[in-house]
Amino acid sequence: MADALAGLGGGKAGAAARSLAPAAAILVGTFVLFNVVFTGGNAPAAGVYFQGLIFGMLGALVALGMALIYRANRILNFAQNDLGLVPTVLAVDLIVYSGINYFLAFFVGLGAALLLGTVIELAIIRRFFRAPRLILTVATIGLSQLLTVASLLVPRIWGKEPVTERISLAGDFSFEIHPIIFRIDHVIALVVGPLAIAAVAVFLRYTNIGIGIRAAAERSDRAALLGIPVKRLQTVVWALGTLLSFIGVFLRASVVGLPLVSQVSYTALLAALAALMLGGLTNLVTICSSAIAIGVLEQAAGWHFNESPELFDPILAAVIVIGLVVRKTGQSRAEHDTSSSWRSADEVRPVPKELRRIPEVALVRWGGIAALGAAALYLPNLLGPGDQLKAFTVLNYMIIGLSVIVLTGWAGQVSLGQMSFVAVGAAVTAKALADWQLDILLALLLGAAAGAVAALIVGLPALRLRGLFLAVTTLAFAVTASSWLLNTKHFRWIPKDRLERPRLLGAWSLEGQAAYYYFCLVCLVVLYLGLRGIRRGRTGRVLLAMRENERGVQSYGVNVVRAKLLAFAISGFVAAFGGGLFVVGQQSFAVESYQASYSFDVFTSTVVGGLGSLGGAGVGAFYSRGGSWFLVFPWTLLPSAFGVLLVLMVLRGGLGGLLFDLRDMWLRSVARRHGIVVPSLLADTRQDADVLAATHAAAEAGAPTPGELEDAVITATGGGIG
Repeated sequence: MADALAGLGGGKAGAAARSLAPAAAILVGTFVLFNVVFTGGNAPAAGVYFQGLIFGMLGALVALGMALIYRANRILNFAQNDLGLVPTVLAVDLIVYSGINYFLAFFVGLGAALLLGTVIELAIIRRFFRAPRLILTVATIGLSQLLTVASLLVPRIWGKEPVTERISLAGDFSFEIHPIIFRIDHVIALVVGPLAIAAVAVFLRYTNIGIGIRAAAERSDRAALLGIPVKRLQTVVWALGTLLSFIGVFLRASVVGLPLVSQVSYTALLAALAALMLGGLTNLVTICSSAIAIGVLEQAAGWHFNESPELFDPILAAVIVIGLVVRKTGQSRAEHDTSSSWRSADEVRPVPKELRRIPEVALVRWGGIAALGAAALYLPNLLGPGDQLKAFTVLNYMIIGLSVIVLTGWAGQVSLGQMSFVAVGAAVTAKALADWQLDILLALLLGAAAGAVAALIVGLPALRLRGLFLAVTTLAFAVTASSWLLNTKHFRWIPKDRLERPRLLGAWSLEGQAAYYYFCLVCLVVLYLGLRGIRRGRTGRVLLAMRENERGVQSYGVNVVRAKLLAFAISGFVAAFGGGLFVVGQQSFAVESYQASYSFDVFTSTVVGGLGSLGGAGVGAFYSRGGSWFLVFPWTLLPSAFGVLLVLMVLRGGLGGLLFDLRDMWLRSVARRHGIVVPSLLADTRQDADVLAATHAAAEAGAPTPGELEDAVITATGGGIG
């Protein structure tokens, strides 16, 4: 970060050139691509590039705010655009409905942005100060959804419904750069954007607060020891990040209007993330210049592909992949943090061997499994056909959640594009059924194999990238898959007609919703048992060890490259199998069902369910999908964004972690009643840790008899186990 700030302040020419190199490469590539290679009589003129410069400058404000928050919290803030959206809606509505002056509304929005950023950090973000970075990142996804809802509610202050609004500063000033006419709003954006970036540079470089933020960003633990108020400075960073986002979103609303739908465009989010990746998350000069260049690229692509603007997504994905492949890795502590700090909750341990044969433990264990199985088998009898369809869709999402457990919970590889593998499996399965007339089981396996291949291709960057870098790569693939790769507008091979459910192995009909529910249930159980076997085998142990200490695993002769690719292949296979079940259940392929937003939903619900065990996939899908479909208001708030934030703030291990904590509490009571010392359970509590220490001390004293060991434990703890 020091190099970046030096660059902002006029550092050495060589460092500045290296910082600006990615932006220069994008600009040169844009001109060559659209003015030399793909002209077709529709080459962008100077006005298009100038407009891209303006929009890129506004995008740089959002990217800069995201970079500052990353430096403060070591996360990607997926709510960055939404932070500025809420005060922007407030300012725009003040202009439209209350008739307030443009500049006065702008300053009201500035104050609202500062207040919003402060409240969010104090009320939500600070609650995750000690939480794993993965959990906090998921919390920002929930925060994004919550802010989206808030932006839709702001017009209700005036008794209005959300509508498309266009604001503009009064005046007739305009000028033309062929083929676009620019107004005073463009000029304001072109002036205010650079001033805001320069103000941030001066603030960080020359003020005491800015110097403290830089110090805390480099080493927060050391800064705290030196007396720097790290938490207070994080509040300042979130307020500043919200302010930058507001300026960018408000000025863009002045130029192109405030959209009717307040949901953030994933293309815009991906553009900001691309700038962060090109800047290595820390180099502010590279981040800002790359964001400006990407804005120019977007406008040029939009002008050239005016009938298919979605074609910008694969171009942007290519920029991300090329930028990450050619960059040097392992240069800074921050890059190491991107992998080491993205670990989830601890692995859930099985029932200890010492307790498995106790009658009450065996009864509860096997009785619980039997009760759960009986409930799942009887459920269709309580539901109508419509609810039966929802029920087997929940089972499909449970299978998809299993794939997230394998890739993120086991291997530690963060994937934000899981629904793209689901979509590949769905498309290939639909093709195999509609055109090749294959048996449904064979079609599902073929689709799953295609998903495994797609996951392997996407997982290739994992050979040298981890954590946040890999997460952005998978998100880029998800956005590209939904907008272009699996879009029937560009690829005609994907079936559009209704799919008929063929007989299973030519004998069993799956036409009824209840019959298909049971088929999905059997598939879920088989996949669960298969993954459970993998987890208990050598492959599962290698993946978990690699997640915790990759270099240590390599020292034992383990092929880490093969292990990573195997994790991607298994995860892609399971996800694509779930996609095949989904498309057969829905009886049609609709790319809208596999948008990038659903990847966020799947990832979030699985984290809420708990990444520590395979059961977390079921808990998360049941809580998220089942809760939103089968509960009634106000209980539908539980699986909403508010419910996600609440669960993550209270239960860091997710709902599954809570269930296993309650199980362990009961097992401890059983162990105490039977006088059994269980090390794996006793080490979790202070009193029981003393019991465990006394046990080891007594054992080292000379291998005492069981009676002598019990006496030693009682003496050491001053009162016994109970």
